[in-house]
Amino acid sequence: MAIFAQHNDIAMISPTLKRPLTIWIFLFLSLNLPVTLIKSNYYHLNAQESKPESSSWSEDPLGRQTPRGTASGFINAVADKNYQKAEAYLNFEAVENPEDHIAIVKTLESLLNQNGYLYPYSSISSDNTGKANDGLPPSIDRVGMLSINGEEMDLTVEKIEGNERAPIWLFSKNTVKLLQEIDIRSTNTSGTIEALLPSFLKRWSYGGAVIGHWIAMLLIGILSYLIAWAVVFITDKIIKVFWKSANEEPVSNILKAIAFPVQLFLAVWLLVYASNQLGISIVVRQKFSWLPVICSIIALSLILWRVTQFLTDFSQKKMNLRGNVSGVSVILFLNRAAKIAIVVFGIIAILDAVGVDVTTGLAALGIGGIALALGAQKTVENFVGSVTVIADQPVRVGDFCKVGNTIGTIENIGMRSTRIRTLNRTIVTIPNGQFSSSEIENYAHRDRFRFYHVFELRYETTPDQIRYLLVELRKILYAHPKVNPDPARVRFTTLAAHSINIEIFAFIMVPEYNDFLEVQEDILLRMMDVVETSGSGFAFPSQTVYLSRDKGLSKEKSEEAAKTVEDWKIKNDLQIPKFTSEKIEELKDSLTYPPAGTSHTSDN
Repeated sequence: MAIFAQHNDIAMISPTLKRPLTIWIFLFLSLNLPVTLIKSNYYHLNAQESKPESSSWSEDPLGRQTPRGTASGFINAVADKNYQKAEAYLNFEAVENPEDHIAIVKTLESLLNQNGYLYPYSSISSDNTGKANDGLPPSIDRVGMLSINGEEMDLTVEKIEGNERAPIWLFSKNTVKLLQEIDIRSTNTSGTIEALLPSFLKRWSYGGAVIGHWIAMLLIGILSYLIAWAVVFITDKIIKVFWKSANEEPVSNILKAIAFPVQLFLAVWLLVYASNQLGISIVVRQKFSWLPVICSIIALSLILWRVTQFLTDFSQKKMNLRGNVSGVSVILFLNRAAKIAIVVFGIIAILDAVGVDVTTGLAALGIGGIALALGAQKTVENFVGSVTVIADQPVRVGDFCKVGNTIGTIENIGMRSTRIRTLNRTIVTIPNGQFSSSEIENYAHRDRFRFYHVFELRYETTPDQIRYLLVELRKILYAHPKVNPDPARVRFTTLAAHSINIEIFAFIMVPEYNDFLEVQEDILLRMMDVVETSGSGFAFPSQTVYLSRDKGLSKEKSEEAAKTVEDWKIKNDLQIPKFTSEKIEELKDSLTYPPAGTSHTSDN
């Protein structure tokens, strides 16, 4: 149980992993031999590579220069029934009688066989300085646990310094002292498996344990897998009965994605727990100590793989509904990159679990990654820019916008660059790194257009004519169905050098530019009619020399405009400086648009 708990944070993945029951037989039979060879070679090399602090020190022939070497050396000696050799891995400093050494070694073996365990070799330090930051003194490492009459105790090794030899690691004197005090006859050290095995399975041995223990380990693995499958299957059915959303996407896809990894985790936990409780030989269990680690790596990585695929499918569906083709391409790229990372780190974790030193490889990957990042700086910048543009969505394909000094329609947002079709029908390609950092003005999503003009009137225009124009021009804005009356301004603003200026401001409530031009045209024509009716006219921004008598302003129209203003004054209806809300409501939508007589009049 503790073995499993310490290793469910390592990752490995295989995209073609299936669920057949033969996965356990394959792992037990076909992987046992090569992994054992790898580990044996590794520990041999480890003993050679763990160099002493002084060049005059000779290497320890038993490989005790690391905690891992001590643990594996002891198990190998016990498997060979070489208890004299196994003595060399224990610190008997506190034991006065040498005749007790063999008995203590056998006591440790018995306790490990029944509910005791060593950590997987991959989690035991292979450094001659031991494991740091484990909450223990620097010279002590924890390598397993022992259970004595239901009470657990740490199994530790300690570093022994020598004057004429390299430091070695031995099972600590405190552990040995405790083992000496145990009355082996009063402890329950007979494994359950011994009572269950028939006698003919106890006659032959293989690899330091009777055949029955190897067969039992295989059967426990198969049974653990079947129980885990049944538990996950029944749990899935119960969830779908009581939680209706579990039968629909996306919940059903999530449950499907995590079902097999959870099943594998559960099977591994059952295997470790059952083999420990049944008293399977520590030799057999330690031979397969890599199996829970690797299965946990596979399960965890498979969860990451499937969750990544689920998020990809979910995001891709959302992007397709929005018509965001560029976003889909980025999501697929990120999906592939994430899966490659899962596989790479999974392989590294697997190699570390079977005893291969991956430190050098990781350092090389780190240096290579830095070199790649420096060499592909612009490429990375453009890729990050494309992700930013797609995530933030300041523009989309088909939007008319201004980027920097470029105005046009977005035609494509790619992984490296964005293409814009300009007003001159040329294509401008902007790298996404530059595009994402530029000032972007998007015209595609505005809901209204600004109507702003300054009418420059002749200086012959009288104040009453100006009043007439202010009122009549405002009427047009308030009455037009395509103009937002709030705000809608017509103001006499300036006595300019050659004209009297009236400023007109409003918002035209149309989303398309072509529609805006149509409405603006209609309003300007109506306003020109009002200027004509008032008897005024538009000024020219130049000096005019009259060589003959001109008609001048219409006296009749001027008098008529003045009379209209006088009537408004008499009736207290002169809507200056602003229209009353009642008048605005009376005028609202009273004009016909499109104008009467045009080809679109019948549309309304």
